[in-house]
Amino acid sequence: MAQTHRVLANLKAVLEASGSSLHAVLKTTVFLKDMSDFPKMNEVYAQYFAAQPPARSTVQAAKLPRDVAVEIDAVAAVSEGQAGAGFSL
Repeated sequence: MAQTHRVLANLKAVLEASGSSLHAVLKTTVFLKDMSDFPKMNEVYAQYFAAQPPARSTVQAAKLPRDVAVEIDAVAAVSEGQAGAGFSL
């Protein structure tokens, strides 16, 4: 699922620019346009969160912005000295 790769690559870039990483993600919420896409999304998700994946909720959303197939919300730890380094968190 190409959109899942894109979303997680973007999330990784934002976290790294903030002095954090995917390893610091504590929880994600995955919004899927169609729950039947869960197995494909989960395959890609596992590539980004291979060891000790964060807590996760997955829900089907009736309509996502720009009619995308997947959106992922994440909560991650960012060290105090890095927070706000280019991003408002």
